[in-house]
Amino acid sequence: MTGKTAPPAKKPAPAAAKKKAAPAPKEKAAPAPKEEATPKEEATPKEEAAPAPKEEAAPAPKEAAAPAPAAEEPPAPTEPAPTPTEAGAEAPPAPEEGSAAPPAESPAPEPEPQPEKPKEEPPSSPLSLAVEEVSENSFTLTWKAPEHTGKAGLDGYVVEICKDGSSDWKAVNQEPFLSTRYTIPNLSSGDKIHVRVTAVSASGSSSPATLEQPVLIREILQLPKIRMPRHLRETYVRRVGDAVNIMIPFQGKPQPEVTWTKGDQPLDTSRVNIRNTARDTIFYIRQAQRGDSGQYQLSVRINGTEDKAILDIQVVEPPGPPQNLKLVDVWGFNVALEWTPPVDNGNAEIKGYRVQKSDKKSGKWFTVLERCTRTSCTISDLIIGNTYSFRVFSENSCGLSDSAAVAAGVAHIEKTKTTYQPEKIQQRDMMEPPKFTQPLTDRTTTRGYSTHLFCSVRGFPQPKIIWLKNQMEIREDPKYIAMIEQGVCSLEIRKPSPFDGGVYTCKAVNALGEASVDCRLDVK
Repeated sequence: MTGKTAPPAKKPAPAAAKKKAAPAPKEKAAPAPKEEATPKEEATPKEEAAPAPKEEAAPAPKEAAAPAPAAEEPPAPTEPAPTPTEAGAEAPPAPEEGSAAPPAESPAPEPEPQPEKPKEEPPSSPLSLAVEEVSENSFTLTWKAPEHTGKAGLDGYVVEICKDGSSDWKAVNQEPFLSTRYTIPNLSSGDKIHVRVTAVSASGSSSPATLEQPVLIREILQLPKIRMPRHLRETYVRRVGDAVNIMIPFQGKPQPEVTWTKGDQPLDTSRVNIRNTARDTIFYIRQAQRGDSGQYQLSVRINGTEDKAILDIQVVEPPGPPQNLKLVDVWGFNVALEWTPPVDNGNAEIKGYRVQKSDKKSGKWFTVLERCTRTSCTISDLIIGNTYSFRVFSENSCGLSDSAAVAAGVAHIEKTKTTYQPEKIQQRDMMEPPKFTQPLTDRTTTRGYSTHLFCSVRGFPQPKIIWLKNQMEIREDPKYIAMIEQGVCSLEIRKPSPFDGGVYTCKAVNALGEASVDCRLDVK
């Protein structure tokens, strides 16, 4: 008994451990009340004997507090020793695992749920919803396709409207459509309409795209303006008999009043047909005549506001022939013609005249001048002995005149008698004694290699050339070849040897005298 009473004297050790365990932040509040049961444990020293030494031996405060839950196991007093030992071993990793309750509370593992198949996402909202046009009883919407349409693609769009102040949305199209433009008709002027557009596909409907502000149904006024095409800003030229079909666009709301006049007078409906639409006017003449030429005034008016434009039409035809064509003069190989402009220019400026000639022998007409801008001309290079006729056409932007003006007379090119008198040329004395213009030059050559000697001479009559070696005339020797061409004298010495060296002389002789030059040849 004395051995067992000693441990109660060391009872304060667990209390100190309990004080140290209090400030630890990781300790839960649940074990603290259980420590207060230590007075009951003092009455049973047998149970406290074994755990006391282990609590003192614990180096850390957390390990000292671990035996407290182990001491609260009154249902098993017959096994005091193993309980603190197990508690001391399990305390460092997890103090709560020392109690007997956790093994009973651990639930059985539940089976993992199978992942559901992902559903296809509906398309995204349409983009850039805007009002394109508003009239007194309708308006037109435009938008862009959504960014994401899904794998199935779009079935179309549904447009819904709702009056301002109401929450009753009504679809205006019975079935989805794929166009990104829609006009909503049959509306009352003055109403405010909210609009939204939804994209529809097999996977569902998108969130609607809605206009921020309601649309007020009223006619938007637009000032009248004529948009005259560029080619109609200048004179519009047509030929007689051609159709005139012109469309001129304009703008303005409400629909403007269109008026055509010519010279401040209404148009002749038997000649000109006018058809007007909301956006353009059409001017039509089935067969144009020269009387249809002139300036037509187009007026577009809305409630006193007016825009005007002028259409200048010129109907042309080929001009008439020139007048008063006559032969003015004939001399040598030349003919002079004159005429006056045509009486009728075809309602267009005369650009020039075409002059043609015809000889009596062939009877064919040939053009000699084109686009002659004057009313006179001179025709040259006519053939002697021929008789010629002449005619002239006038020309404008429509073409040549249908007929030509023909000269009344003909032009006969006569032969003229001429006597040839040769020019007298003074005879010049060309006689000249020989004279060397280029002398011989000394040369040095190699044994066995042919060499040439050159000089040039002049004289009339042509002098005779004589070659000499060491004052001895070179006659027909195959070793030497002498030639003269255009006054250039040459002597070829074929494969010379040292014996062929010496002084060579070229002498020129004619009836008026002689001349000579010499040179030295060395053979090594």
